[in-house]
Amino acid sequence: MIAPLTAFWRRVPKAALFCAAILIQCALLVLMVADRMRILREGVEVTLQTQPVDPRDLLRGDYVVLRYDISQVPAGALKGKPSDARHPDVFVKLAPKADGVYQAVSVHAEPVPVTAPEVLIRGRVGNYGGSCGDDRRRFCDNLPIKYGLESYFVPQGEGLKLEQARNQQKLRIVAAVLPSGRAAIKRLLLDGEKVYEEPLY
Repeated sequence: MIAPLTAFWRRVPKAALFCAAILIQCALLVLMVADRMRILREGVEVTLQTQPVDPRDLLRGDYVVLRYDISQVPAGALKGKPSDARHPDVFVKLAPKADGVYQAVSVHAEPVPVTAPEVLIRGRVGNYGGSCGDDRRRFCDNLPIKYGLESYFVPQGEGLKLEQARNQQKLRIVAAVLPSGRAAIKRLLLDGEKVYEEPLY
């Protein structure tokens, strides 16, 4: 069985194999772009308040490091319960405050039902305090959670202004969240005014 396959691959021109590899890579890129477009187009918009970041965590290239009110969430009913990994996926229920900014209401190991305007966002428990116990597979009191919204690329030279606004808590982001909980940054707000809008493609 292996010998005929080997013979077949030897007969295929190298140029054809090279073209096939390029086509596969292009297809993967198209799928990634289409997936992000779907999140931005179909996701429910939620506004999140950014928080100051340790001044030692400097601007890296041309993107701003972001941290949110929802980046550290009390474990609630999950406290002390076993997790399926050291960095498990969790689902955080968000609800808007009076000012329209969404806050964390509860955190869950599995998806739970929500009613509008509540939203369920998916994240992953990070390092430094997310796992407890001898086996490091239990939920701690407070969970550091990352949502894939922790950095945003900006035009060259614009990062410092946005970092200063972030540290003064003047920067908010609007994220699009799918029913599955996956999210992407849609726009940045500075003092309530839109400063950057993420293109669909």
